[in-house]
Amino acid sequence: MELKDAIALIHPAIAMIVVYPLIGNVINLAWQVRQRRLQNASGGKSKIPPISGQEHLKLGRYLAISVVGITLIALAYSIFIKHILAKQTWIDRPLQVGFIVLMFVATIAALFFLQKASSKLWRGVFASLTGAGLVILGFQEGVFRRDSEWFVSHYYYGIIAALLMIFSLAIVPEIYRDKTNRWRIVHTVLNSIALVLFLGQAITGARDLLEIPLSWQEPYIYQCDFANKSCPATTPQQ
Repeated sequence: MELKDAIALIHPAIAMIVVYPLIGNVINLAWQVRQRRLQNASGGKSKIPPISGQEHLKLGRYLAISVVGITLIALAYSIFIKHILAKQTWIDRPLQVGFIVLMFVATIAALFFLQKASSKLWRGVFASLTGAGLVILGFQEGVFRRDSEWFVSHYYYGIIAALLMIFSLAIVPEIYRDKTNRWRIVHTVLNSIALVLFLGQAITGARDLLEIPLSWQEPYIYQCDFANKSCPATTPQQ
């Protein structure tokens, strides 16, 4: 395994070590918060500690940031390692490479300011900029999107999940201000969809790791006919 093969493992490793444990904790705390709210509404006294709501909010923020961050890491590997460095794109198209670097910086900055913004307007602006940055970077050369099979694409599942996480960050203050619980319902529905996408991410991610060859194998593997599931016969060297 060469260095660039090891770098490719950063994205799935962070997903297994950080993101999915956070998902489990956030779901558990969300269930506790709901049960506490229902028990208090029925006139009883819940034994679930009040701090569960604060912990859910804190870990939910960490989860959203982690999902966007891991998406940027995956895009950076595909764009820089698999495309720009492999094909030396900076020689022929330096402006394009500069634009890509600026887009990464701008997306990270927008995510940072999204967490700091308090007004609805600026939260909307920075959430839109963060989401737009992910989408623009995702459609750069070098990113494998599986467009012909978008419904089972690890890329599309990941981008949609990241966009839902960005939206969840943006609406947090509205959830606590809204007495009709409409924003809370929106938050619950969209994050339930995100949970399904995360499950899909685990399945498609494992599939893609099986399909991606090591760098020294690529010249041989990519000679194969994937549609007919056949590879050219090799002649043993004397």
